[in-house]
Amino acid sequence: MPTERADHPARHLGWEIARSIAGQVCLHAAMAGARLATALLALSQGYSNAAVGALVAQFALMQVFLSLPAGRFADRHGLKRPVTCSVIAATTGLCLAAAWPIYPVLCLSALLCGGATGTAAIALQRHVGRLARSPAQLRTVFTWVATAPAMAIVIGPAAAGFIIDRAGFRAAFLIMALWPVAAWLLSRMAAEGAAAGTGGKAAGTTWELLRAPYMSVLLLMNLFMSISWELHAFMVPVLGHERGLHASQIGTILACCAAGVAAVRVAVPLFAARLAEWLLITLAVALAGVLIIAYPFAPSTLAMCAASTLIGMTLGCVQPMVLSMLHQITPAERQGEALAIRMMTVNASAVTIPIVLGAVSAISGPASVFLVTGIVALAGSTLGRRLRSAPRQT
Repeated sequence: MPTERADHPARHLGWEIARSIAGQVCLHAAMAGARLATALLALSQGYSNAAVGALVAQFALMQVFLSLPAGRFADRHGLKRPVTCSVIAATTGLCLAAAWPIYPVLCLSALLCGGATGTAAIALQRHVGRLARSPAQLRTVFTWVATAPAMAIVIGPAAAGFIIDRAGFRAAFLIMALWPVAAWLLSRMAAEGAAAGTGGKAAGTTWELLRAPYMSVLLLMNLFMSISWELHAFMVPVLGHERGLHASQIGTILACCAAGVAAVRVAVPLFAARLAEWLLITLAVALAGVLIIAYPFAPSTLAMCAASTLIGMTLGCVQPMVLSMLHQITPAERQGEALAIRMMTVNASAVTIPIVLGAVSAISGPASVFLVTGIVALAGSTLGRRLRSAPRQT
């Protein structure tokens, strides 16, 4: 049993989770608000949609390249030092945007905020995962932690828009620069175990970690989930536009997906002790494939809302199960690195999948993209059965 788990009585787990969720919400909300503010500012300055798209993409781009070093850094130093570095980077980026609100500086701010959020998320996920004392606790912990980005995506843009309307862009950036400081204060109260901060280097290479049979299968299942998620977020507006739906109708459809995610993540902890991660992951990816195949045949906006809710519920339960299983099949000294690999693949798909889907849909239409992606997810879900006999280190 890792030292960190033994150092934390079970009664403290709830407070550690609450602090971790609050800290992640503060950092993620700052990034989400900055993403909206930078996009609106660039548009108001006359930049093209392509330039704004490139700007927004940089929030995810930095995480692709920084995730692996961030994971190793967390393995060596635990929670507090990575969060401190993340807070410095995010605050610096937001203050620079407030001081010099020009496109090149906004790009730098996006890189700093995106990299900071990813680095802190890896450290926080590693921290709470090492506090859990059983597989059931792991599932519950990661389900609650997964609610943080969902809350942040609501809080950040809403607050940023409110401040921009009343005080302008500079004030919005400055106020959002205070949010990471709150995350730092929360991290200082964390009770970090003795296993962190040893400064030791994990044995083996990243390639060896990737070649581990169960690791590669789990990451593939996570990739199918990410592709399905990006498909829904990007292609629903395209399909809705093709059908002549109003913007409010398309927004409602996407909101139904978010509601499904929130609902399932609240419900999972209630029966986490009776769940088998491999089975839930396999069934969820398979069901997502079926729903994606059926999506273009939804006859009405109401049917699309129902399908979006089901897709949100299906995909929303996968991430906590992947994180739980990742901690169980990975050596304790390399859990940060494993989390980093997962985050790197997620962010790489966030950068590349919309570009690929946009190009394919322009040639063959939105419906064919749904069909092909659904078939791929459905076929790929069969790999999940290989996780049934995965060794677990609890």
